[in-house]
Amino acid sequence: MRIQVKRTGGFAGVERAAAVETSGRADAQEWHALAERAVADSRGTPPIGVPDGFSYQITVDGKTVYCSDPRLTEEQRKLISQVLKEGA
Repeated sequence: MRIQVKRTGGFAGVERAAAVETSGRADAQEWHALAERAVADSRGTPPIGVPDGFSYQITVDGKTVYCSDPRLTEEQRKLISQVLKEGA
């Protein structure tokens, strides 16, 4: 499974993107479960964010969904954080 996150917005407006490929990882099942929960709680269209807040585009195996601060679920926040931390 390929999980991609693109973050836009914020005070400086700097875009950041990262991706994680779960194939062959010992923790692949954990990534899959988290990604499925995060995507289930997301929208198919970009939501209206708040001034200087971040907006996110999450793509899991070709399916893209959107979410934004401050209305992230715990699963979305965790997935975004992990992908931006570990992804390249």
